[in-house]
Amino acid sequence: MGNAHPTRRALLGGATAVALGAATGTARAATSEVPSLWREFTRTPFTHPQIPYVGRAGCLRGAARFPRRPAVADVRDHGAVGDGSTDCAPAINRAVAAAGRAGGGTATIPPGTFRIDDVIRIGYDNVVLRGAGSGRTTLYATKNLTELIGVYGSRYGGTKSAWSWAGGLVWLAPTARWDSLVAAIKAQAWPFEGWTGNKRDEWEPLTTVEPARQGDWTVKVADASHLHPGRLVLLRIADDPAHTLLQHMSGGGPGPAAYYWQDKTKLLSYVPYEWPVRIARVHGRTVTLERPLPLDLRPEWNPQLTTHVRELTGSAVEGLTLQAIPTPQSPHLLDKGYNGVVLQCAYDCWVDDVTVRDVDNGFGLVAASSCTLRRTRVGGRGEHHPYFCREGSHDNLIEDFTIEQRTVPAPDGTQLHGINVEGLSSHNVWSRGTMQMGTFDSHRGLPFANVRTDITVDNNGRHGGDANAGPLYGARFTHWNVRVTNGRAGLVKIDGLAPWSATVGVNEVTEFDQIDTPDFTGDLHSRLELYPTTDAIRPRNLYEAQRGL
Repeated sequence: MGNAHPTRRALLGGATAVALGAATGTARAATSEVPSLWREFTRTPFTHPQIPYVGRAGCLRGAARFPRRPAVADVRDHGAVGDGSTDCAPAINRAVAAAGRAGGGTATIPPGTFRIDDVIRIGYDNVVLRGAGSGRTTLYATKNLTELIGVYGSRYGGTKSAWSWAGGLVWLAPTARWDSLVAAIKAQAWPFEGWTGNKRDEWEPLTTVEPARQGDWTVKVADASHLHPGRLVLLRIADDPAHTLLQHMSGGGPGPAAYYWQDKTKLLSYVPYEWPVRIARVHGRTVTLERPLPLDLRPEWNPQLTTHVRELTGSAVEGLTLQAIPTPQSPHLLDKGYNGVVLQCAYDCWVDDVTVRDVDNGFGLVAASSCTLRRTRVGGRGEHHPYFCREGSHDNLIEDFTIEQRTVPAPDGTQLHGINVEGLSSHNVWSRGTMQMGTFDSHRGLPFANVRTDITVDNNGRHGGDANAGPLYGARFTHWNVRVTNGRAGLVKIDGLAPWSATVGVNEVTEFDQIDTPDFTGDLHSRLELYPTTDAIRPRNLYEAQRGL
Protein backbone atom coordinates (compact mmCIF):
# COMPACT_ATOMS: atom_id res chain seq x y z
CA MET A 1 0.00 0.00 0.00
CA GLY A 2 2.97 2.33 0.54
CA ASN A 3 1.89 5.86 1.40
CA ALA A 4 -1.18 5.86 -0.82
CA HIS A 5 -4.52 5.10 0.74
CA PRO A 6 -6.71 2.27 -0.65
CA THR A 7 -8.80 3.02 -3.70
CA ARG A 8 -12.55 2.43 -3.90
CA ARG A 9 -11.91 -0.18 -6.61
CA ALA A 10 -9.52 -2.09 -4.32
CA LEU A 11 -12.01 -2.01 -1.47
CA LEU A 12 -14.86 -3.31 -3.59
CA GLY A 13 -12.57 -5.96 -5.04
CA GLY A 14 -11.72 -7.12 -1.55
CA ALA A 15 -15.38 -7.30 -0.60
CA THR A 16 -16.08 -9.38 -3.68
CA ALA A 17 -13.26 -11.73 -2.74
CA VAL A 18 -14.69 -12.17 0.77
CA ALA A 19 -18.13 -12.96 -0.59
CA LEU A 20 -16.68 -15.36 -3.17
CA GLY A 21 -14.64 -17.13 -0.54
CA ALA A 22 -17.74 -17.57 1.59
CA ALA A 23 -19.62 -19.05 -1.35
CA THR A 24 -16.95 -21.35 -2.78
CA GLY A 25 -14.73 -22.29 0.18
CA THR A 26 -14.96 -25.28 2.48
CA ALA A 27 -18.26 -26.71 3.64
CA ARG A 28 -17.94 -24.66 6.82
CA ALA A 29 -17.36 -21.47 4.87
CA ALA A 30 -20.18 -22.29 2.44
CA THR A 31 -22.74 -21.97 5.25
CA SER A 32 -21.28 -18.76 6.63
CA GLU A 33 -22.96 -15.39 6.58
CA VAL A 34 -21.52 -12.06 5.52
CA PRO A 35 -23.09 -9.36 7.72
CA SER A 36 -24.76 -6.46 5.98
CA LEU A 37 -22.54 -4.23 8.13
CA TRP A 38 -19.49 -5.59 6.33
CA ARG A 39 -20.99 -4.88 2.92
CA GLU A 40 -21.85 -1.37 4.07
CA PHE A 41 -18.37 -0.85 5.42
CA THR A 42 -16.68 -1.71 2.13
CA ARG A 43 -18.71 1.05 0.49
CA THR A 44 -17.78 3.71 3.08
CA PRO A 45 -14.71 2.34 4.89
CA PHE A 46 -13.35 5.62 6.23
CA THR A 47 -16.64 7.19 7.28
CA HIS A 48 -18.86 4.29 8.35
CA PRO A 49 -21.02 5.46 11.28
CA GLN A 50 -20.57 2.35 13.46
CA ILE A 51 -17.33 0.64 12.34
CA PRO A 52 -13.98 2.48 12.48
CA TYR A 53 -11.29 2.05 9.85
CA VAL A 54 -8.39 0.30 11.63
CA GLY A 55 -6.71 -1.29 8.62
CA ARG A 56 -3.46 0.52 9.37
CA ALA A 57 -3.34 -0.04 13.14
CA GLY A 58 -0.03 -1.24 14.51
CA CYS A 59 3.68 -0.73 14.01
CA LEU A 60 4.65 0.41 10.51
CA ARG A 61 0.97 0.55 9.57
CA GLY A 62 0.40 -3.07 10.64
CA ALA A 63 3.44 -4.70 9.03
CA ALA A 64 3.35 -8.51 9.10
CA ARG A 65 7.10 -8.67 9.80
CA PHE A 66 9.12 -6.52 12.15
CA PRO A 67 12.51 -5.10 11.18
CA ARG A 68 15.47 -7.35 11.98
CA ARG A 69 18.17 -5.18 13.44
CA PRO A 70 21.76 -6.52 13.49
CA ALA A 71 23.19 -7.71 16.79
CA VAL A 72 25.56 -5.06 18.11
CA ALA A 73 25.75 -5.95 21.81
CA ASP A 74 25.60 -9.07 23.96
CA VAL A 75 24.60 -8.57 27.59
CA ARG A 76 27.30 -11.05 28.67
CA ASP A 77 29.97 -8.76 27.28
CA HIS A 78 28.69 -6.08 29.67
CA GLY A 79 28.76 -8.33 32.74
CA ALA A 80 25.45 -10.22 32.71
CA VAL A 81 25.44 -13.77 34.07
CA GLY A 82 22.43 -16.00 33.60
CA ASP A 83 22.72 -17.77 36.94
CA GLY A 84 19.51 -16.41 38.49
CA SER A 85 21.34 -14.72 41.38
CA THR A 86 23.62 -12.03 39.90
CA ASP A 87 21.97 -8.62 39.43
CA CYS A 88 22.12 -8.17 35.66
CA ALA A 89 20.09 -4.98 35.32
CA PRO A 90 23.17 -2.72 35.06
CA ALA A 91 24.72 -4.98 32.43
CA ILE A 92 21.53 -5.19 30.37
CA ASN A 93 21.09 -1.43 30.52
CA ARG A 94 24.72 -0.97 29.45
CA ALA A 95 24.15 -3.27 26.47
CA VAL A 96 21.02 -1.33 25.50
CA ALA A 97 22.95 1.94 25.79
CA ALA A 98 25.75 0.52 23.63
CA ALA A 99 23.22 -0.35 20.94
CA GLY A 100 21.84 3.17 21.21
CA ARG A 101 25.29 4.73 20.83
CA ALA A 102 25.83 2.56 17.75
CA GLY A 103 22.85 4.25 16.14
CA GLY A 104 20.56 1.28 16.70
CA GLY A 105 20.73 -2.49 16.63
CA THR A 106 19.97 -5.49 18.82
CA ALA A 107 21.19 -6.21 22.33
CA THR A 108 20.95 -9.97 22.76
CA ILE A 109 20.27 -12.03 25.88
CA PRO A 110 21.12 -15.75 25.68
CA PRO A 111 19.10 -18.56 27.29
CA GLY A 112 19.13 -18.51 31.08
CA THR A 113 17.66 -16.69 34.06
CA PHE A 114 18.94 -13.16 34.57
CA ARG A 115 18.10 -11.46 37.84
CA ILE A 116 17.24 -7.76 37.58
CA ASP A 117 17.14 -5.45 40.60
CA ASP A 118 16.29 -2.34 38.57
CA VAL A 119 14.18 -1.15 35.66
CA ILE A 120 15.31 -2.13 32.17
CA ARG A 121 15.11 1.11 30.19
CA ILE A 122 14.93 1.31 26.41
CA GLY A 123 15.11 4.97 25.50
CA TYR A 124 17.05 4.89 22.23
CA ASP A 125 15.54 4.74 18.75
CA ASN A 126 15.87 1.54 16.70
CA VAL A 127 17.13 -0.56 19.61
CA VAL A 128 15.82 -4.09 20.14
CA LEU A 129 16.31 -6.06 23.35
CA ARG A 130 16.05 -9.68 22.22
CA GLY A 131 16.12 -12.86 24.25
CA ALA A 132 16.38 -16.39 22.91
CA GLY A 133 12.61 -16.90 23.18
CA SER A 134 10.00 -16.56 25.89
CA GLY A 135 10.56 -20.17 26.88
CA ARG A 136 14.35 -19.85 27.09
CA THR A 137 15.29 -16.39 28.43
CA THR A 138 13.92 -15.14 31.75
CA LEU A 139 14.37 -11.81 33.50
CA TYR A 140 13.75 -12.38 37.20
CA ALA A 141 12.60 -9.08 38.75
CA THR A 142 13.12 -8.78 42.49
CA LYS A 143 11.96 -5.21 43.19
CA ASN A 144 8.91 -3.09 42.42
CA LEU A 145 8.64 0.44 41.06
CA THR A 146 7.80 1.92 44.46
CA GLU A 147 11.11 0.61 45.80
CA LEU A 148 13.07 1.59 42.70
CA ILE A 149 11.65 5.03 41.89
CA GLY A 150 9.37 6.11 44.71
CA VAL A 151 5.75 6.58 45.67
CA TYR A 152 3.84 7.61 42.55
CA GLY A 153 0.53 9.01 43.77
CA SER A 154 -2.62 9.96 41.94
CA ARG A 155 -2.95 13.52 40.60
CA TYR A 156 -6.27 13.62 42.47
CA GLY A 157 -4.69 12.99 45.84
CA GLY A 158 -5.57 10.26 48.30
CA THR A 159 -3.70 7.01 48.78
CA LYS A 160 -4.03 5.62 45.27
CA SER A 161 -0.86 4.38 43.64
CA ALA A 162 -0.35 5.48 40.03
CA TRP A 163 1.77 2.36 39.57
CA SER A 164 -1.66 0.76 39.27
CA TRP A 165 -1.87 2.15 35.73
CA ALA A 166 1.61 3.31 34.71
CA GLY A 167 5.22 2.21 34.50
CA GLY A 168 6.94 -1.09 33.79
CA LEU A 169 9.95 -3.05 34.94
CA VAL A 170 10.77 -3.10 31.23
CA TRP A 171 10.03 0.46 30.15
CA LEU A 172 10.21 1.76 26.60
CA ALA A 173 10.16 5.56 26.62
CA PRO A 174 12.34 8.34 25.22
CA THR A 175 15.26 9.09 27.53
CA ALA A 176 14.20 12.72 28.10
CA ARG A 177 10.69 11.56 29.01
CA TRP A 178 12.08 9.06 31.49
CA ASP A 179 14.35 11.63 33.14
CA SER A 180 11.58 14.21 33.58
CA LEU A 181 9.13 11.60 34.86
CA VAL A 182 11.53 10.29 37.50
CA ALA A 183 12.43 13.82 38.59
CA ALA A 184 8.75 14.72 38.98
CA ILE A 185 8.02 11.61 41.02
CA LYS A 186 10.94 12.26 43.36
CA ALA A 187 9.67 15.85 43.80
CA GLN A 188 6.17 14.53 44.56
CA ALA A 189 4.85 16.38 41.47
CA TRP A 190 2.42 14.92 38.99
CA PRO A 191 4.31 13.91 35.83
CA PHE A 192 1.80 14.17 33.01
CA GLU A 193 2.17 11.04 30.95
CA GLY A 194 1.16 12.26 27.50
CA TRP A 195 2.65 13.59 24.31
CA THR A 196 3.08 17.14 25.60
CA GLY A 197 5.08 16.53 28.74
CA ASN A 198 4.65 17.67 32.32
CA LYS A 199 2.95 20.92 31.28
CA ARG A 200 0.49 20.63 28.46
CA ASP A 201 1.09 24.19 27.30
CA GLU A 202 4.76 23.48 26.54
CA TRP A 203 4.24 22.85 22.86
CA GLU A 204 4.86 24.86 19.70
CA PRO A 205 2.25 25.26 16.98
CA LEU A 206 3.56 24.32 13.55
CA THR A 207 0.47 25.38 11.61
CA THR A 208 -3.28 25.65 11.83
CA VAL A 209 -5.39 23.20 9.85
CA GLU A 210 -8.40 24.06 7.74
CA PRO A 211 -11.77 22.29 8.29
CA ALA A 212 -11.84 18.62 7.23
CA ARG A 213 -13.95 15.52 7.75
CA GLN A 214 -13.37 12.30 9.62
CA GLY A 215 -11.92 9.81 7.15
CA ASP A 216 -10.04 12.36 5.04
CA TRP A 217 -6.45 11.40 4.21
CA THR A 218 -5.42 14.93 3.29
CA VAL A 219 -5.66 18.25 5.10
CA LYS A 220 -4.91 21.78 4.00
CA VAL A 221 -2.68 23.79 6.32
CA ALA A 222 -1.92 27.48 6.66
CA ASP A 223 1.86 27.00 6.52
CA ALA A 224 3.62 23.82 5.36
CA SER A 225 7.17 25.17 5.68
CA HIS A 226 7.93 23.05 8.78
CA LEU A 227 6.38 19.87 7.40
CA HIS A 228 8.03 17.14 5.37
CA PRO A 229 7.38 13.47 4.53
CA GLY A 230 8.26 11.18 7.42
CA ARG A 231 7.92 13.80 10.13
CA LEU A 232 5.82 12.81 13.13
CA VAL A 233 3.47 15.62 14.13
CA LEU A 234 0.77 15.95 16.74
CA LEU A 235 -2.73 16.80 15.59
CA ARG A 236 -4.18 18.73 18.50
CA ILE A 237 -7.95 19.36 18.69
CA ALA A 238 -9.31 21.54 21.50
CA ASP A 239 -12.87 21.56 22.81
CA ASP A 240 -15.26 24.50 23.13
CA PRO A 241 -17.31 25.59 26.18
CA ALA A 242 -20.30 23.56 25.00
CA HIS A 243 -18.11 20.47 24.70
CA THR A 244 -19.15 19.84 21.12
CA LEU A 245 -15.89 17.95 20.49
CA LEU A 246 -16.79 15.40 23.18
CA GLN A 247 -20.27 15.19 21.70
CA HIS A 248 -18.75 14.51 18.29
CA MET A 249 -16.58 11.73 19.76
CA SER A 250 -19.83 10.24 21.07
CA GLY A 251 -21.58 10.31 17.70
CA GLY A 252 -23.43 13.58 18.16
CA GLY A 253 -27.18 14.06 18.36
CA PRO A 254 -29.63 14.62 21.22
CA GLY A 255 -28.13 12.08 23.64
CA PRO A 256 -24.60 13.49 23.80
CA ALA A 257 -26.01 17.03 23.63
CA ALA A 258 -28.08 16.38 26.76
CA TYR A 259 -25.23 14.73 28.68
CA TYR A 260 -23.79 16.83 31.53
CA TRP A 261 -20.09 17.17 30.69
CA GLN A 262 -19.13 20.05 32.98
CA ASP A 263 -18.46 18.07 36.18
CA LYS A 264 -16.36 15.35 34.51
CA THR A 265 -13.04 16.73 35.75
CA LYS A 266 -10.95 13.68 34.93
CA LEU A 267 -12.38 13.42 31.42
CA LEU A 268 -11.83 17.13 30.77
CA SER A 269 -8.18 16.75 31.81
CA TYR A 270 -7.67 14.58 28.72
CA VAL A 271 -8.67 17.38 26.36
CA PRO A 272 -7.27 18.60 23.96
CA TYR A 273 -7.37 15.38 21.96
CA GLU A 274 -3.84 14.63 20.74
CA TRP A 275 -3.24 12.30 17.79
CA PRO A 276 0.32 11.63 16.59
CA VAL A 277 0.66 10.83 12.88
CA ARG A 278 3.41 10.73 10.29
CA ILE A 279 3.24 12.90 7.21
CA ALA A 280 3.23 10.92 3.99
CA ARG A 281 3.35 13.73 1.42
CA VAL A 282 3.40 17.52 1.18
CA HIS A 283 2.26 19.33 -1.95
CA GLY A 284 1.94 23.07 -1.52
CA ARG A 285 -0.37 23.52 1.46
CA THR A 286 -1.93 20.06 1.04
CA VAL A 287 -0.62 17.44 3.46
CA THR A 288 -1.29 13.69 3.09
CA LEU A 289 -1.29 11.64 6.31
CA GLU A 290 -0.38 7.99 6.74
CA ARG A 291 -3.80 7.32 8.28
CA PRO A 292 -7.21 8.93 7.76
CA LEU A 293 -8.44 11.56 10.18
CA PRO A 294 -10.05 10.09 13.31
CA LEU A 295 -12.43 13.04 13.76
CA ASP A 296 -13.85 16.04 11.99
CA LEU A 297 -11.78 19.23 12.17
CA ARG A 298 -13.93 22.29 12.85
CA PRO A 299 -12.82 25.92 13.30
CA GLU A 300 -14.32 26.15 16.79
CA TRP A 301 -11.94 23.38 17.92
CA ASN A 302 -8.81 25.22 16.73
CA PRO A 303 -7.18 22.20 15.03
CA GLN A 304 -3.39 22.52 14.80
CA LEU A 305 -0.33 20.48 13.98
CA THR A 306 2.15 20.94 16.83
CA THR A 307 5.43 19.75 18.28
CA HIS A 308 5.41 17.20 21.09
CA VAL A 309 7.60 15.19 23.44
CA ARG A 310 10.40 13.55 21.47
CA GLU A 311 9.03 10.10 20.60
CA LEU A 312 10.74 6.74 20.89
CA THR A 313 10.58 5.02 17.52
CA GLY A 314 11.68 1.72 15.99
CA SER A 315 12.49 0.00 19.31
CA ALA A 316 11.31 -3.32 20.69
CA VAL A 317 11.47 -6.15 23.20
CA GLU A 318 11.43 -9.71 21.88
CA GLY A 319 11.74 -13.29 23.00
CA LEU A 320 11.78 -13.32 26.79
CA THR A 321 9.78 -13.88 29.96
CA LEU A 322 9.64 -11.33 32.76
CA GLN A 323 9.06 -13.19 36.01
CA ALA A 324 8.39 -11.01 39.06
CA ILE A 325 9.35 -12.32 42.46
CA PRO A 326 6.25 -14.03 43.86
CA THR A 327 4.23 -11.68 46.08
CA PRO A 328 0.52 -11.48 46.89
CA GLN A 329 -1.58 -9.21 44.69
CA SER A 330 -2.06 -5.79 46.30
CA PRO A 331 -5.46 -4.35 47.22
CA HIS A 332 -7.17 -2.37 44.49
CA LEU A 333 -5.31 0.81 43.47
CA LEU A 334 -2.49 0.15 45.92
CA ASP A 335 -0.22 -1.68 43.49
CA LYS A 336 3.48 -1.53 44.35
CA GLY A 337 4.54 -1.66 40.73
CA TYR A 338 5.55 -5.21 39.93
CA ASN A 339 4.59 -4.27 36.37
CA GLY A 340 5.56 -5.90 33.11
CA VAL A 341 6.32 -4.09 29.84
CA VAL A 342 5.15 -0.53 29.17
CA LEU A 343 5.46 1.60 26.04
CA GLN A 344 5.21 5.33 26.68
CA CYS A 345 5.45 8.15 24.13
CA ALA A 346 6.42 5.41 21.68
CA TYR A 347 5.56 5.30 17.97
CA ASP A 348 6.24 2.41 15.57
CA CYS A 349 7.60 0.23 18.38
CA TRP A 350 6.75 -3.39 19.14
CA VAL A 351 6.78 -6.29 21.61
CA ASP A 352 6.94 -9.85 20.27
CA ASP A 353 6.99 -13.26 21.99
CA VAL A 354 7.06 -11.87 25.52
CA THR A 355 5.43 -13.38 28.63
CA VAL A 356 5.01 -11.71 32.02
CA ARG A 357 4.20 -13.61 35.21
CA ASP A 358 3.20 -12.74 38.77
CA VAL A 359 2.86 -9.05 37.94
CA ASP A 360 0.56 -6.31 39.21
CA ASN A 361 -0.03 -5.06 35.67
CA GLY A 362 0.99 -6.83 32.50
CA PHE A 363 1.45 -4.79 29.32
CA GLY A 364 0.79 -1.05 29.11
CA LEU A 365 0.32 1.54 26.38
CA VAL A 366 0.62 5.04 27.84
CA ALA A 367 0.42 7.81 25.25
CA ALA A 368 1.75 5.18 22.84
CA SER A 369 0.61 5.06 19.23
CA SER A 370 1.10 2.88 16.17
CA CYS A 371 2.71 0.09 18.21
CA THR A 372 2.18 -3.67 18.03
CA LEU A 373 2.07 -6.23 20.83
CA ARG A 374 2.24 -9.69 19.22
CA ARG A 375 2.38 -13.12 20.86
CA THR A 376 2.21 -11.73 24.39
CA ARG A 377 1.01 -13.61 27.45
CA VAL A 378 0.10 -12.70 31.04
CA GLY A 379 0.08 -15.41 33.70
CA GLY A 380 0.77 -16.31 37.30
CA ARG A 381 -0.91 -15.26 40.53
CA GLY A 382 -3.32 -12.76 38.99
CA GLU A 383 -3.09 -9.08 38.18
CA HIS A 384 -4.99 -5.78 38.29
CA HIS A 385 -4.68 -4.85 34.58
CA PRO A 386 -3.46 -7.64 32.29
CA TYR A 387 -3.40 -5.00 29.50
CA PHE A 388 -3.97 -1.26 29.80
CA CYS A 389 -4.28 1.38 27.08
CA ARG A 390 -4.60 4.98 28.28
CA GLU A 391 -3.57 8.66 28.12
CA GLY A 392 -4.49 9.10 24.47
CA SER A 393 -3.02 5.92 22.98
CA HIS A 394 -4.09 5.43 19.37
CA ASP A 395 -3.78 3.07 16.40
CA ASN A 396 -2.16 0.23 18.36
CA LEU A 397 -2.51 -3.49 17.59
CA ILE A 398 -2.58 -6.23 20.25
CA GLU A 399 -2.78 -9.61 18.52
CA ASP A 400 -2.28 -13.27 19.41
CA PHE A 401 -2.52 -12.44 23.10
CA THR A 402 -3.34 -14.68 26.07
CA ILE A 403 -4.52 -13.93 29.60
CA GLU A 404 -4.06 -17.12 31.61
CA GLN A 405 -6.26 -18.25 34.47
CA ARG A 406 -4.77 -17.13 37.77
CA THR A 407 -2.80 -19.75 39.69
CA VAL A 408 -4.08 -18.71 43.15
CA PRO A 409 -7.46 -17.38 44.32
CA ALA A 410 -7.88 -13.61 44.20
CA PRO A 411 -7.17 -12.02 47.60
CA ASP A 412 -9.92 -9.95 49.20
CA GLY A 413 -9.98 -6.32 48.10
CA THR A 414 -8.32 -6.89 44.73
CA GLN A 415 -9.85 -6.28 41.33
CA LEU A 416 -9.39 -7.81 37.88
CA HIS A 417 -10.00 -5.86 34.69
CA GLY A 418 -8.86 -7.28 31.35
CA ILE A 419 -8.14 -5.57 28.05
CA ASN A 420 -8.47 -1.99 29.18
CA VAL A 421 -8.96 1.18 27.14
CA GLU A 422 -9.58 4.70 28.43
CA GLY A 423 -8.57 8.36 28.27
CA LEU A 424 -9.79 9.31 24.74
CA SER A 425 -7.78 6.40 23.28
CA SER A 426 -8.96 5.54 19.78
CA HIS A 427 -8.53 3.18 16.81
CA ASN A 428 -6.84 0.44 18.85
CA VAL A 429 -7.35 -3.23 17.94
CA TRP A 430 -7.35 -6.40 20.04
CA SER A 431 -7.27 -9.40 17.71
CA ARG A 432 -6.99 -13.20 18.01
CA GLY A 433 -7.02 -13.36 21.78
CA THR A 434 -7.67 -15.95 24.48
CA MET A 435 -8.83 -14.55 27.80
CA GLN A 436 -9.19 -17.23 30.45
CA MET A 437 -10.26 -14.44 32.80
CA GLY A 438 -10.99 -10.72 32.64
CA THR A 439 -13.35 -8.58 30.61
CA PHE A 440 -13.45 -6.01 27.81
CA ASP A 441 -12.69 -3.20 30.21
CA SER A 442 -13.71 0.29 29.23
CA HIS A 443 -12.31 2.37 32.06
CA ARG A 444 -14.44 5.37 31.13
CA GLY A 445 -12.65 8.46 29.86
CA LEU A 446 -14.62 8.29 26.57
CA PRO A 447 -12.53 5.87 24.50
CA PHE A 448 -13.94 5.70 20.97
CA ALA A 449 -13.52 3.90 17.63
CA ASN A 450 -11.79 0.78 19.04
CA VAL A 451 -12.14 -2.82 17.78
CA ARG A 452 -12.06 -6.19 19.53
CA THR A 453 -12.25 -9.14 17.14
CA ASP A 454 -11.84 -12.93 17.07
CA ILE A 455 -11.48 -13.35 20.83
CA THR A 456 -12.51 -16.09 23.27
CA VAL A 457 -13.22 -14.77 26.76
CA ASP A 458 -14.35 -16.15 30.11
CA ASN A 459 -16.03 -12.86 30.94
CA ASN A 460 -15.48 -12.71 34.72
CA GLY A 461 -13.69 -9.40 35.24
CA ARG A 462 -15.09 -5.98 36.09
CA HIS A 463 -14.62 -2.63 34.44
CA GLY A 464 -13.33 0.37 36.38
CA GLY A 465 -13.15 4.13 36.06
CA ASP A 466 -14.25 7.05 38.21
CA ALA A 467 -17.61 8.69 37.56
CA ASN A 468 -15.81 11.96 36.83
CA ALA A 469 -14.03 10.23 33.95
CA GLY A 470 -17.24 10.43 31.93
CA PRO A 471 -18.86 7.90 29.60
CA LEU A 472 -17.87 4.27 29.19
CA TYR A 473 -17.90 4.51 25.42
CA GLY A 474 -17.71 6.99 22.62
CA ALA A 475 -18.87 6.21 19.11
CA ARG A 476 -17.76 3.48 16.69
CA PHE A 477 -16.81 0.73 19.12
CA THR A 478 -16.96 -2.64 17.36
CA HIS A 479 -17.00 -6.13 18.85
CA TRP A 480 -16.76 -8.69 16.05
CA ASN A 481 -16.78 -12.48 16.44
CA VAL A 482 -16.45 -12.90 20.20
CA ARG A 483 -16.92 -16.25 21.94
CA VAL A 484 -18.04 -15.80 25.58
CA THR A 485 -17.50 -19.06 27.48
CA ASN A 486 -19.46 -18.16 30.62
CA GLY A 487 -22.45 -16.54 28.89
CA ARG A 488 -22.05 -13.09 30.47
CA ALA A 489 -22.96 -10.11 28.30
CA GLY A 490 -21.26 -7.36 30.31
CA LEU A 491 -19.11 -5.05 28.16
CA VAL A 492 -19.06 -7.55 25.27
CA LYS A 493 -22.59 -7.26 23.89
CA ILE A 494 -22.69 -3.47 23.84
CA ASP A 495 -25.65 -2.57 21.63
CA GLY A 496 -27.49 -1.29 24.71
CA LEU A 497 -24.53 0.69 26.07
CA ALA A 498 -22.28 2.15 23.37
CA PRO A 499 -23.52 4.86 20.98
CA TRP A 500 -23.12 4.31 17.23
CA SER A 501 -21.53 0.91 17.92
CA ALA A 502 -21.57 -2.54 16.28
CA THR A 503 -21.85 -5.93 17.98
CA VAL A 504 -21.51 -8.66 15.36
CA GLY A 505 -21.21 -12.40 15.89
CA VAL A 506 -21.46 -13.03 19.64
CA ASN A 507 -22.85 -16.23 21.13
CA GLU A 508 -25.94 -16.03 23.34
CA VAL A 509 -25.23 -14.09 26.53
CA THR A 510 -27.21 -12.63 29.43
CA GLU A 511 -26.69 -9.75 31.87
CA PHE A 512 -25.40 -10.61 35.32
CA ASP A 513 -22.84 -9.39 37.86
CA GLN A 514 -21.81 -5.80 36.94
CA ILE A 515 -24.73 -4.32 34.99
CA ASP A 516 -24.46 -0.86 33.47
CA THR A 517 -26.93 1.63 32.07
CA PRO A 518 -26.15 3.72 28.97
CA ASP A 519 -24.59 7.12 29.55
CA PHE A 520 -26.65 8.73 26.78
CA THR A 521 -30.43 8.97 26.57
CA GLY A 522 -32.53 8.19 23.51
CA ASP A 523 -31.64 6.15 20.45
CA LEU A 524 -28.03 4.93 20.65
CA HIS A 525 -27.92 4.15 16.91
CA SER A 526 -26.11 0.91 17.77
CA ARG A 527 -26.24 -2.18 15.55
CA LEU A 528 -26.56 -5.84 16.50
CA GLU A 529 -26.10 -8.45 13.81
CA LEU A 530 -25.62 -12.22 13.58
CA TYR A 531 -26.60 -12.64 17.20
CA PRO A 532 -26.42 -15.21 18.66
CA THR A 533 -23.71 -16.81 16.53
CA THR A 534 -19.95 -16.92 16.02
CA ASP A 535 -18.99 -19.82 13.76
CA ALA A 536 -21.00 -18.58 10.80
CA ILE A 537 -19.59 -15.08 10.54
CA ARG A 538 -17.45 -14.02 7.57
CA PRO A 539 -15.06 -12.33 7.71
CA ARG A 540 -14.10 -13.91 11.01
CA ASN A 541 -11.55 -11.24 11.88
CA LEU A 542 -12.53 -7.64 11.20
CA TYR A 543 -9.00 -6.25 11.41
CA GLU A 544 -7.53 -8.81 9.03
CA ALA A 545 -10.40 -8.25 6.61
CA GLN A 546 -9.75 -4.52 6.62
CA ARG A 547 -6.05 -5.20 6.05
CA GLY A 548 -6.97 -7.44 3.13
CA LEU A 549 -8.95 -4.76 1.33
